[in-house]
Parts: sequence; structure tokens; C-alpha cells
Amino acid sequence: MSPVADHDPRNAGAGFAATLRASRLERGLTQDELAARSGLGVRTLRELERGRVARPQRNTLALLADALDLTGSAREAFLNSATNRNLGPRHDSVARRSRHVESPVVAPLPVPSHAARTALPLPTMPPLVGRDADIAELLGLLGPSAAEVIALIGMAGVGKTGLAHAVAHRTVARGWTAVSVTVTNISQPTDIFSAVAAVFGVARAEELIERFGDHQHGERTPAALLVLDGVDHSPRAAAEAIAWLRARVPALRVLVTSRRPLAGDLPGVVDWQVHPLEVPAGRRLGPAELRRVPAVALFVERLRAVRREPVRDDELATIAELVRRFDGLPLAIELAAARGRVLELGELLARYGNRVLDLAATDPAGRRLRDAVADSYALLAEHEQAALRRLSTFRGKWSVELAEALLDGVVDDVEAVLDRLVGLGLVSVRGPGDLRFRLLDVVFDFAAERCADAGELRPARLRHAEVVTRAAVRISAELTGPGSAAAVLRLDYLNTDIRTALRYASVREPELALRLAGAIPRWCRLRGRDVEGFHLLRRLLDDRRAAGCDPVTRAWAQVGAAMLATAHGRGVGELCATEAALAVLAARGDVTGELTARAVLAGIWQALGGSDEARGHNEAALSLAIRSGRAREIAVVQNNLAWHDVLAGDLAAAGRRLEGAGRRALEAGDIRLRALTEANLAEIARLDGRFDEAIALARRAATAIAEVGDPTHRIRVLGTLGQAFAESGQAGEASAVLSELAAVPGSAGMAALVNGYLALARGARAAAAAAFESAANLLAGRDDVRDVLEALVGLAVSAEPAGRERALSDLAGVRERARIRLLPREHRLLDRLVGTDEDPLGALTRRPT
Repeated sequence: MSPVADHDPRNAGAGFAATLRASRLERGLTQDELAARSGLGVRTLRELERGRVARPQRNTLALLADALDLTGSAREAFLNSATNRNLGPRHDSVARRSRHVESPVVAPLPVPSHAARTALPLPTMPPLVGRDADIAELLGLLGPSAAEVIALIGMAGVGKTGLAHAVAHRTVARGWTAVSVTVTNISQPTDIFSAVAAVFGVARAEELIERFGDHQHGERTPAALLVLDGVDHSPRAAAEAIAWLRARVPALRVLVTSRRPLAGDLPGVVDWQVHPLEVPAGRRLGPAELRRVPAVALFVERLRAVRREPVRDDELATIAELVRRFDGLPLAIELAAARGRVLELGELLARYGNRVLDLAATDPAGRRLRDAVADSYALLAEHEQAALRRLSTFRGKWSVELAEALLDGVVDDVEAVLDRLVGLGLVSVRGPGDLRFRLLDVVFDFAAERCADAGELRPARLRHAEVVTRAAVRISAELTGPGSAAAVLRLDYLNTDIRTALRYASVREPELALRLAGAIPRWCRLRGRDVEGFHLLRRLLDDRRAAGCDPVTRAWAQVGAAMLATAHGRGVGELCATEAALAVLAARGDVTGELTARAVLAGIWQALGGSDEARGHNEAALSLAIRSGRAREIAVVQNNLAWHDVLAGDLAAAGRRLEGAGRRALEAGDIRLRALTEANLAEIARLDGRFDEAIALARRAATAIAEVGDPTHRIRVLGTLGQAFAESGQAGEASAVLSELAAVPGSAGMAALVNGYLALARGARAAAAAAFESAANLLAGRDDVRDVLEALVGLAVSAEPAGRERALSDLAGVRERARIRLLPREHRLLDRLVGTDEDPLGALTRRPT
């Protein structure tokens, strides 16, 4: 490789800098605004406008052109303004080489020692994508008063070498001298000294002392950067060479790459972790946004080298899924993109989406991704390898505490092992909170294979299931009260591991599976997984292998099954078994279990119209909550008892009870319970004809309930809101609520009620009758029998004579069974039928109330 002696890199970007600045100002953008629109760092943009970047990366130029809305000839002119014509065609051919190919150990060049400002040879890499922020941070660390030695740390394939050389090229653009030397597993200190001397163009390393002294030829010598690539291959030799250079050549900065941390071996070294590239987040992104995501941008860039057709927008979703499967690991992305010459993107995803380790270079001598992971695995001690194998049983994020529980008896100092695994880049640390650790997918696959090969898979999975069960039981106890929102999020984070533990334990350890499944019904209900959770619990409860497990465990599981069955209208089938579970929990003195069971049973009886039975369970629960001094549970029961006041037709008493429950909920710090009391107060206001008040309360409650989840209660509060809008003549707002209801599973009955009131308001009696009849059928046996009564009143008002007669008969039967009094609003609706041949009010009043 020839030195660039006839070109001043500091002048290369001058024309582009002016073009960029003019384009930005023409569109009235500040540097901060353009940086935000392009996804580049503000510091990077400033460097570009100052002309300090000799050859901006192609991806950087494309991002800027997109952000400036440049198209056609204007875009072409903008891109051409950054082209460095003096560098010749050599760079175009070299750019197609993989940036993971190592440079030679020695890159000798006969450069005279006085040529201090000559840019000495550096490997020319393909454009580095998605690392602008990393480059900017590293350039800052290499400042005059900053670190003398920076170690880029990470597993093989994460892009350490490419990043190091990109930083080196940037320093050359700033007037530095930069060179690169690769360390091999046979390198000795003398070899490294000879290589460094050769690339700096001196005969012996000692001459560097004079060359990079404080002054030379009457001016201060510019800073110099040495890249030592792969120092972990010969760490002792590299450490000795670095120590010598630091002591004698203080103007020299050293940037090294290593698969393992060096700070413990070299005092003063800054270990800088190189992470995989950012992948698309869970939220849906548009094509332009996807193209700016670093991992996607790299794949698209590398695919262009092997495929003539540009990437279409409809292909970006597949690419996003691919790079997510690859965890943003650059080597995996580049290996996959190289196969785009013969495979379609869908074929790539099908072949390698779940077989990432099988990716290999297309040339026969190329390495496989499996080999790259194996290299880092080989750096671990035996007990560290054993720990990594066991940690592969975690499928999601985990904490130090969970790792300690899993590795108990495997390693003594879990923190030290985690520090080692994180330092090697095998374990990723992402996000705040304690649940922040996870294995990269390629590492997970590799470690799982090793775990199976070592015959450890079955005991490891059992241990994992036990650890996850203990964690889920502990967290689930916090699902009520002020910590409920945090508990829900923690279980969300553990979702994948909970599912994994349940799959294993359901087959191998059904008693353990029953304990885990019995701990999470409330979470399943809050997350809308009531059907899935119910079927799992029912299957486990019916499994004869779990028949002899602890009665309290079975009782809790049964109560959970009934809770989930009630959420989708199947509670009646669990009534007898849940009554038996209540007896077990009461006999064992499990206060929490008894209160939960009575609340579930009260809900089942209320849906069936058994008002006396429901009131009996609620009053017994209130007595128990008072005796045990549980303020929150007192508020819960008072909230439930308010519905008995509604059934008796006493809306004022129900309102007072709910206000008291709301105050207790606030005192207990339970935001969800407070929202539920507000939702019920909104329903009381609607039933009393105070629609404006109902709308205000329901809106506030709907917002709070949506934040915590809980689709069952969200349906109810949205139903209140929609009916209040419809009954008050606000058809547009009611239709908007219907659209929101449509997105929540299980909302068809409540939506039908809203549609019935809308049709009634516009005088469409046939449509109203159809909607109310549908609502009555859909709501029967679900949360509250009073919803059915309201639908039957609407049907009686809107139906033709034959349908009206059936509706009135059903209405009388519901009132008799559930002991429900009609409210004034319902009397007013039915008054419309007075004077017809049927005498509906007489038929109603002949039944006892």
C-alpha cells in the first residue's frame, strides 16, 4: 500500500463542507435540527461543516441527503461534492473487502524520518456503517489530556478492527500520523517493536523518541496514533511493548483491539466495550426510519455489493427481522448479506433465522460464525464455561440475583464470572434496572449446544424452572398495592422465561408447573391472556401426576383458573371446585387466599344473578379484611358491595360507598384500584343520567386503566364512556369509542350495547333491537347480570311486538332471579310502551322485586 504523500486530507472536505452548510441554511435548519433529522451526532455534523472529515462515509452522505430532502440532480450534485477525486480508483476496489480481514503484522514503507506530516499506511476498509457516535466518542477520548491507551473490547465479529481503523483514518484527517500493526499468537515484544518502527518509517523503535519529541523543525509535532489489532493473541508481548512506548513516546496514543479486557494487565488503560449495532425496536417503523437503523443500513450496504437490484421498501421488514435475529452483530450481518447473491431475503430468514451459528463466509477458507464465538468461549476458565452453559437456559433478560440462584453450586463468585462474561462481550448489558443482562443470540445458541453436549441440559432446565417459579411467586405477591405496576413490568420482562419454565415443567415436573401457573393468573388477566392461562391451569389441575401435590397449591391454582374463566364468561364451570378451594384456604388460615377466593366467587355469582350468594361472599370478605387490618382489601370489598346497592336501586348509597373505597385506595397507594373506583363512579353517574360527569370520570379512569393494562376493566369503562356519549346525543364521540373497543378482545357485548343506544337515538328501531338482542346474548353469564337487564330493557323498547314480548318475559325473569330493582331511567324508557296492547309495566310489576 502506498502512502498518500501528494494530498492534504484536511483540504479534501472543504468543498463538501461549504455545500453542506449552504444546503442546511437554505432549508432554515440549525445544526441540532439537521443532526436530529439525519440521526447523526451534532459533533459529527460540526466536523463535517468544518471540513475536518476528508471522505465522509457513503451512508453518512445518504442520511444527510435524505434529511435535506434532496432528490434528482440536486442530490447527485450534493453527493459528488464529497467525492475525493485525488485518491484515485484504488479505494473503490479495496472497499469491497471485508472489514474483518486482518492487516499484515508489518507494513514496512521507506518513508524518510523527516516526513512527520505524511499520512502513513492504514488498511482501507469498506464504509463503516452505524458507528458515527462511537467514532466521535473515541476521538474525544484520544484528546491531548485524555487516555493514552484505549482498548476496544468485544467478542469476535463485533467490529472492533473496523472501528479502530475508522478512528485512525479520522485522526489522519485531523493532521495526525496513524499506523496499524496486527499482533499474532507468535508475536514477541521485539517483533512488535520492529513492526511499529517499520510502519512509522524509522529503522529502530528508539528513533521514535526523537521523531515524536516535544519539538521538531521548530514546531510542535502533531499527535500520533498506533493501532495494535488483536493484542489478546499475545497479551504479554503487547503489554510490554505498550508500556515501553508509553514511557518513552508520550505524544503517541495507542488504540488496541482485544477480545478480553486489558485494564487489569495495563494500569491506566481505558477498556471501551464495542457493542453490536442497533437493531430496529419493537415499534413499527416506516421505510425511511428502517433504512437509518444502523444494523439495517449495514445489511443494505453490504447487499449492494453482491446484488444489482436496490433494496425495495417491501423487503425492509424481512431485513429488520434478520438483523434482529443476528442481534446486530456485524460479522453475522455481513456473512448473511454475502449470501444474497444466490438467496432471496425470505430464504435467508428461513435458512438462518434460527441457525445463526451456521453462517459462514462464501469463500472456502472463510471462517464460520460458530468459530468466532468459539474463540471467545475458549478464553474462559472451565468454571466460567460451565456458568455460561447454565446461563443459556435464560431466554430473556435476567438479574444478578437470578444468576446467583441459577449458578448456586456451580460457581462461588457469580459477580466475578459475570464481569468476565460481560468483559468478553458474551453477555450483553442493556437498559436500566436489575433485569438488564442477556446472552447474545449467537452466544445463547452456542452455549446451549455445549450444555447439551456436556449432558447438563436436563438438570439445568429443571434448575431454571425452579428459579423462575420462586421469582414469579415472589413478584406476583406484589401485583396488588402500590407496587403493582412495577410487578407487572417485571413479569413482562420474565415472560419468555416463564413460558420456557412452564413448557419444561408441564412435561417433567407437573407439580412445579402447577405452582408457577397458580402464581400468575392476575398477571395473565391484566395482560389479556385469560383464555391461554385458564386452559393451562385446567390442564395441570386435571393432570393425575399433580393430584397429590400440596392442597394449598392446588387451591390457589383453582382460584386462579376461576378468575381467568370469569374474565371470558366461563366462571360458572369453576364454581363448585372454587367453593372447595375456598374451604381449603380458610382451613389453612391463608387470609390472602381466602379474600381472593371470595372475590372471585362473588364475581361468578354476580354474573349468574345470584345476588344473595355474591353479597354473602363480599360481606364475609369485608369482615375478614377488617379483622386482619387490610385497608386495601377493605376498599376492594366496598367497591364490590357498591354493586349490590345498584341492584337494590340505591345509586346514592353506591356512590358514597365508592367514594370511601376510592379514598382508601389512595391511602394504600393503589393507582389501579383508584382508577376502578372512578370507573364505577362514572357508571353510577351514567345510570343516574348525569352524562357530563360520567364522561369526565370515565375518560380519566380509562387513561389510568390503559396504562396498567387490565383489558377486562378497560372494556367496562369504555362501555360506560361510549354509552354516555350515545345517550347524550354525541354520536361522533361514541363512534370513536367503538373503534377503541374493537381493538380489545372480548368487547363485543359492550360494543353492542353502545350501538343499541346509538341506533335508538337516531330512531332506527330495527337496528337498535338487533344490537340490544346481540348484547343480551353476548353479556349473559359474564361480569354483571345488570348489563343483561339493561340490554333487555333496550330490546323491549325497540323491538317489534313479538320480540318485545319475549324481551319483557326475559326481563321479568332476570329481575326475579337477581332481585334487581329498575332504576328511574329504565322506568322512563319503558314508559314509552304504555298504551300498547301488552301493558308491559303491569307484566313487570306482577313479578316480585
